[in-house]
Amino acid sequence: MSVPAGDAERPATVEGTRPLELRDLSDIGAYVADDRGRIVEVNARAQLLLGRSAAELLGRDAHDLLHRGRHGEPLPRTLCAMRQPFVSGHTAQGEREWLERGDGSLLPASWMVTPCRLGPGRTGALVLFRESGSPGPAEPQPTRLSSPLSEFDRLALLAETTTRLTASLDVGETLRQLVRLVVPLLADWVVVDLLTEKGGVNRAAVVHHEGGVLTHRMDLEGPMPPLPQESPMPLSRALRGVAAALVGPKDYQGPPDSGIAVAQRKLFEATGIHSASIAPIRGVREVVGALTLGRSERPGAFTAADLLLAEDIARRAGLALDNARLYERQRRVAETMQRHLLPQLPQVPGLEMSARYLPAPHASQVGGDWYDAFVLSDGATGLVIGDVVGHDLEAASGMAQVCNMLRAYAGELEEPPSKVVDRLDQAVARMAEATMATVVFARLEPVDGGWRLCWTNAGHPPPLLVGRDGSARLLEEGMGLLLGTALAPVREDAAVDVPPGSTLLLYTDGLIESRRHPLDEGLARLRSYAASLADRPLSSLCDLLLAGVRPEDNDDDVALLAVRVPE
Repeated sequence: MSVPAGDAERPATVEGTRPLELRDLSDIGAYVADDRGRIVEVNARAQLLLGRSAAELLGRDAHDLLHRGRHGEPLPRTLCAMRQPFVSGHTAQGEREWLERGDGSLLPASWMVTPCRLGPGRTGALVLFRESGSPGPAEPQPTRLSSPLSEFDRLALLAETTTRLTASLDVGETLRQLVRLVVPLLADWVVVDLLTEKGGVNRAAVVHHEGGVLTHRMDLEGPMPPLPQESPMPLSRALRGVAAALVGPKDYQGPPDSGIAVAQRKLFEATGIHSASIAPIRGVREVVGALTLGRSERPGAFTAADLLLAEDIARRAGLALDNARLYERQRRVAETMQRHLLPQLPQVPGLEMSARYLPAPHASQVGGDWYDAFVLSDGATGLVIGDVVGHDLEAASGMAQVCNMLRAYAGELEEPPSKVVDRLDQAVARMAEATMATVVFARLEPVDGGWRLCWTNAGHPPPLLVGRDGSARLLEEGMGLLLGTALAPVREDAAVDVPPGSTLLLYTDGLIESRRHPLDEGLARLRSYAASLADRPLSSLCDLLLAGVRPEDNDDDVALLAVRVPE
């Protein structure tokens, strides 16, 4: 497409775009936006009217940069008249829209927007504008948006969308909230396609509103064919983040150019959708997927105003889903880190061992709770349960240092637990970062055909010894100050025989503490519950304790180490 030109210099363009040879149009400013709304070409008059250089305009989103309300406020895309012809692909014109100049002042502008081709398979829009009130032909009346929702209702829906979708960092919950927001208010069907981390496409939701109930069409959900990079079909373009579009079954009746086109044809046939709007779901860094709203029962096709609203909803969904995915990535990394920090339990003849770790539900999935078990040089088994104050990366770092030092001292000293922990306490006091921790260190060794436990406790909840007959005893002896106080307390050892069939439980306070109940109540609950499970397999006993003892209001980490002397 060419535009009549004078003798001005060749217009500025984005590198890689084909110039449309926009020249000086007297008092007419002109720029070209690509199918993502980014300015790719601008003439000299537009730069003068807007008070912005080509470098400030090229590559920027035209709506976000320029379009404003009459008082200079950012203009929602659903209320922007200049966006309607852009998304609908039709020519439109209007009077008195407001564009922001480089100095922050407003330019009242008369405008015309018309589609144009930028090259093979590429489309965009040519925008012509001039200052309102300057000489020229009579101004036409602006094209107004039309939508079944009032402006107030649209703004209220967008506000509710932001509130609901940002309330959770779980991808599944974010999708459920998105579905409830748009169906049946805006559509009979909602389809959400998400890009996977490996570049594939997954149809995460196909939901229909039937008789007041939201029903998933699971036969239409699941993995999708690969995304074609050059396909001009609407869904493929949306998944590449190119543009939103109004579509219908006729758009997919021709020969399919990809597996995704085949899947789309199947979707229209199976659902009876006669009109749909498809909008990209864009995150902060990348395209997340595509949102499709479909009408099958209600008459009439979606309008450009409906598409603008769908775009705004999809944009908010993209930010929420992007945050949820980032959180889940961080959570997986943290879980992997925690697994590597926690030890593998040794195989000790005559003993059974099992352990569990649950991170704090609202923390970074790593924390200061830990357990450990290792064979000492004299044949005894060292058992450790500990808790560094905090449940974040700093606590995990401190935990790793304390855990490793305790292992080293236990292997080096071959002394009673109290001496090992006293040496550890001195080392903790010298750490560069102030660290406080509680710990139980115990030695379990065979004695005269049985087993004997010797331990010391530095401010930690007492271990629990459960007999095979269902008796349960809290080992409250050997108690002393926690680590890191720099007070050099005198520590004591305690000892007890561990009969065959007995189970020793070492745990952190996350298993028993509650904001609503005293600690003694949590300890009593643990004793009672553990006694009732004395005959259960060790692994099952650990799982049942976590499910039945941990208070609902506890948001701390939990580490649990169980050791049994078989009969």
